[in-house]
Amino acid sequence: MSVLLFISIILANWRLTHLFSKEDGPFDIIYRLRRLAGDGFWGKLLDCFYCASVWVSLPFAIYVPGTWVEKLIYWIAFSGGACLLEQMTAREPRENKLPEFKEDEPCATVEAKEM
Repeated sequence: MSVLLFISIILANWRLTHLFSKEDGPFDIIYRLRRLAGDGFWGKLLDCFYCASVWVSLPFAIYVPGTWVEKLIYWIAFSGGACLLEQMTAREPRENKLPEFKEDEPCATVEAKEM
């Protein structure tokens, strides 16, 4: 598989997954599809970008020529690439994952030794 094809499939996977999970689509078609899916399995699948990317990437992986092991690896790679793109382009602010650090008050013994 060429690098250009690999990148193109990841971009197409991200675009379709974003359409299904985050957009209303033309004439609100995707919105109606999500509403029709309800709160069950299919509705939750369409609401979660990461879940939807796994299933949107499946037809792309099946299309790519290769052995079944290669197709399995491509399936995961296409989904992973779409997830990375989603994290890079997400508009929601990221949470600060660093632990909060607060310096302790100086001890009286340390101050006495310094004088």
